[in-house]
Amino acid sequence: MIAHFDIDAFYASVAQRDDPNLRGKPLAVAGASRRAVVLTASYEARRYGVRSAMPLSQAKELCSTLLVSPPNFTRYRELSAAVFEIFARGGDAVEGLSLDEAFVALGSRDLPQAVAYAQGVRAAVQAEIGLTISAGVASGKMPAKIASDDAKPDGLIAIEPGREAAYLAPLPAGRLWGIGPKTQNRLAARGITTIGALAELSDLLAYELFGRGGKAVRELARGYDNRKVEVDRPTRSVSSEETFEYDIRDGAELHSALRSLSADVARRLVDHRLRGSTIGVKIKLSSFTIIARQTQLAVATDDAAIIERAALRCLLRAGLDGAAVRLLGVRVASITDDPLRELSLFSSDAIRRV
Repeated sequence: MIAHFDIDAFYASVAQRDDPNLRGKPLAVAGASRRAVVLTASYEARRYGVRSAMPLSQAKELCSTLLVSPPNFTRYRELSAAVFEIFARGGDAVEGLSLDEAFVALGSRDLPQAVAYAQGVRAAVQAEIGLTISAGVASGKMPAKIASDDAKPDGLIAIEPGREAAYLAPLPAGRLWGIGPKTQNRLAARGITTIGALAELSDLLAYELFGRGGKAVRELARGYDNRKVEVDRPTRSVSSEETFEYDIRDGAELHSALRSLSADVARRLVDHRLRGSTIGVKIKLSSFTIIARQTQLAVATDDAAIIERAALRCLLRAGLDGAAVRLLGVRVASITDDPLRELSLFSSDAIRRV
């Protein structure tokens, strides 16, 4: 059995936990910029239609009494660590997906034993941390994740082994992992709107719709998911980005922002004893066009100056020529924990373009 846990409205719940004046009121966690977006909305705010990733200005139009709290990632990490300690008390393995979400392997426990564990975790998180957490229990990762989503807020849903397909069947096809909006529209045009319809696909139609991955999609729709809980999920990339309050055209200003972003990425790499050899930039123009460029270092690094110089090369290759930039990001990928030291000199010989 596997349990999936997800802290309810994590950022907003932390703010309400720490400030009694915010409890029971519509709340959004967001920055102060005029272009700020909602990171998390409390359930009181969601009743007005306020959602994550929504522009804060739009959220305030939907809810005139909306309170706004700034994010506090130091606090989030602190409380997340405390919650993960509770997961580990009776779990065989814990796979963190984010600060507020994790899978826990429960070994050979039967359904009642797995449910008892999940109930104990929920009670402990409430009593010791002061947060509510939703849970799903099932024989595989995907059914457990969908069950915990359905249990929100502050609930628990368990799927009896052998009943996964029946539970999933009436749900929209878009609830299945890997089925995005475009694929959903393509499936709907063929009359396929539910997970149950995906589960009934023939071999031929599954291949026609999804190629070689068709059978895997159909297996997931039938509730079969044999992926294991991974204790140490490898970090694939580390990134940092900034949406500017006003569009930037000046190259010196962009370079200054690039320097700050590179330093932030380097600090996080150092904190986790990681290095990366692929350096890239993400640029969003005022037209919302996204440009991405990347380059490859000969040796992985966690050095801020090296990351900045590589990112600057990528920025120059983008050929912006005074275009208005709305967002800039720096990303380091090809992550390793290999102890090799980074290059002491940054030369053109150490980089090859990609």
